[in-house]
Amino acid sequence: MSILRTMGIAVALAGLAACSVERPPGGVQGDPVRGKIALTQYACQSCHLIPGVPGSKVYVGRPLSDMGRRKVLAGAVPNDQAGLMRWIRDPQSVDPNTAMPNMGVTERDARDMSAYLLSH
Repeated sequence: MSILRTMGIAVALAGLAACSVERPPGGVQGDPVRGKIALTQYACQSCHLIPGVPGSKVYVGRPLSDMGRRKVLAGAVPNDQAGLMRWIRDPQSVDPNTAMPNMGVTERDARDMSAYLLSH
């Protein structure tokens, strides 16, 4: 096996390991890999610490680790995929006084983002 081929295989395997995303719980729809990308595209890491998403160590918004273990969001909404999607898409409908802005997140992006967050 040539050195270039060996290096290529090593790089490909490293890339797959870096991209690994846990599976979301049963009943959760969406693509968590795409959700991780969407979280960065909407710059969620500029206010939140998000597992697996690089960003600065900020403490503006609550860290988004252990989302799958939380019972409620914003003290009022059940922490299921529908509730999380509602919060992501229109946080002011849940808490009119929240500092979280409405980022114009599409339904598909919210589904994928919630699939990623609920898998961590």
